[in-house]
Amino acid sequence: MAWINILIAGLLETTWAVTLKWSNGFTNFLPTAATIVVTLLSFFFLSQALKTIPVGTTYAVLAGIGAIGTVIADIILFDETYGIVRSVCIGLIVIGVIGLRIV
Repeated sequence: MAWINILIAGLLETTWAVTLKWSNGFTNFLPTAATIVVTLLSFFFLSQALKTIPVGTTYAVLAGIGAIGTVIADIILFDETYGIVRSVCIGLIVIGVIGLRIV
């Protein structure tokens, strides 16, 4: 269950990054409110995972999921460019997350 909690927290981290951009520096109310809510939810799920998984592993996996999710969201939602270098970098993050999971 702890790994599911990390996955949920990572997806929520991606969500708060996107809503933070949409908040336009906290000037748009609904995206700002959404950012606050999903950030708190992300912390909640992170705290649940920390009950059984070491903090270093938990945070590294969370950050990897959040980073990959945010890059993908940026490409889809904000028309960010996508190329081979970006693919390789995402792949390296995936390899690092998998490595931490199996160690």
